[in-house]
Amino acid sequence: MKSTNKTLSRVLAGALATGALALSAGQACAQVSGDTVRIGVLNDQSGLYADFGGRGSVIAAQMAVEDFGGKVLGKPIEVLSADHQNKPDIGSNIARQWFDRENVDAIADLTTSSVALAVQEIGKQTGRVTLTSGAATSRLTGDACSPTGFHWAYDTVALANGTGKAVVQEGGKTWYFLTADYAFGYALEKDVGEVVKAAGGEVLGAVRHPLNTADFSSFLLQAQGSGAQVVGLANAGTDTTTSIKQAAEFGIVQGGQQLAGLLLVLSDVHSLGLETAQGLVLTTGFYWDMDDEARAWSQRYFERMNRMPNMVQAGVYSSVMHYLKAIDAAGTDEGKVVAAKMKELPIKDMFARNGDVREDGRMVHDMYLARVKAPSDSKKPWDYYEIVRTIPGEEAYLPLAQSQCPLVKK
Repeated sequence: MKSTNKTLSRVLAGALATGALALSAGQACAQVSGDTVRIGVLNDQSGLYADFGGRGSVIAAQMAVEDFGGKVLGKPIEVLSADHQNKPDIGSNIARQWFDRENVDAIADLTTSSVALAVQEIGKQTGRVTLTSGAATSRLTGDACSPTGFHWAYDTVALANGTGKAVVQEGGKTWYFLTADYAFGYALEKDVGEVVKAAGGEVLGAVRHPLNTADFSSFLLQAQGSGAQVVGLANAGTDTTTSIKQAAEFGIVQGGQQLAGLLLVLSDVHSLGLETAQGLVLTTGFYWDMDDEARAWSQRYFERMNRMPNMVQAGVYSSVMHYLKAIDAAGTDEGKVVAAKMKELPIKDMFARNGDVREDGRMVHDMYLARVKAPSDSKKPWDYYEIVRTIPGEEAYLPLAQSQCPLVKK
C-alpha cells in the first residue's frame, strides 16, 4: 500500500511539475502583449520637418523590422505612423490613443522637441518606450528624462560642441542668434551660447521667430544690425533653408558676417543646393558615404525613397533595431524591462560604431564635423560633405556627472 502511495505521489508530483513547466512556457509566450509588437513612428509628415524625418523615418523603421526578420519572440512586428503637425497637443493625443487603445509598445522619431517632451512624459507615466531621433533638446536626457525614454541621433549639446566650437575656433568670436521660438530653439541657443562663452567668445543678443515663418526680413535685419561676426541659426528644417536663402538676398555674408547653420541635415543641403550651401560647417551623427557599411544601407534606403538618408532617418533605423534586439534578449515587450536591457546591450551598426546607452537614456556615439563641398568638388549625386573630423562621443555629449537627470546616481 505504501509503495502504491509513493508511486501515486511521484505521478502527481510529475504531473504538477509538467503543468508548472507548461504554465511557465505559456507565460513566456504571452510576454508579447496583444501577441504583436507595435512600433509607432510619430513625426511631422506635412510641414517644415517633413524631409527631416517624415516618410523617410517610417521607411527606415520598416527596414529595421524587415532586417530583424519581421518577428520577435515568435510574434509579428507592426509599424504604424502618424503626423503630429508639430503640435504637442496633437502628438500627445495620438500617443495616448496608441498606448491606451492600440497597444503600441514604443514610439519612434518624435521630431519637434515640444512634442518629444510631451510624448516622453506620457511614455514615462505608462511605462512605454520612446525612441527619439528627430528632436534635439538635451532636456530629454536632462531634467525631463524618463526610465523608458531614449535619445538617439544627436542633441543640442552635441551640436554646440561640434559646430559652435568649430566656428569660434575659426575666429567667429561674437555671435547673434536667430532662434526658433519653442523648446528646441531655446535649448540650442543656450547650449551653443555656453560653448561660445567658454571658448572666449561673446553673445551680443538674439531674436526669436515663429515656427514655420515665411518672412525672415525683420529678424535678419536685426542680426545684420548687431554687427556680430556670426549669425547663429538656432532653427531647423525649412526655417533654416528659408533663412539662409533670404540672408543671401540681404547680402549678409557678402557684408562680412558668417552664417552658422546649427542644425543642418543632408536633406536641407539638397534643398539649398551646393551653390548656396557651400562652405557651411555642420555637425552630423551619420553620413551616407562615410564607409562601406553606411553606403550599403543607404543604397537600400535610396531604392525606396529615391534620396539618401539623413542622420535622423538613420537614427530611427538604429533605435528600432536596438529596441527589437532588447525585446528578444529580455524575453518580453514589457517597457521597463526592455528599457533596462537596452541600457545593457552595446550598439554596433551602420549608424553607431561603438554606441552605448547611459542610465539617463542618452545613446552616446561619435559625431562628425563636416563642411559642405563646393559644386566643383562634388563628384557624384549626393556627394555633399567633407568630413573634417570625428568628435568622440565622450566629447560630443554632456558628461554624465553633469546630468540633471534624476535617474543618474550621484
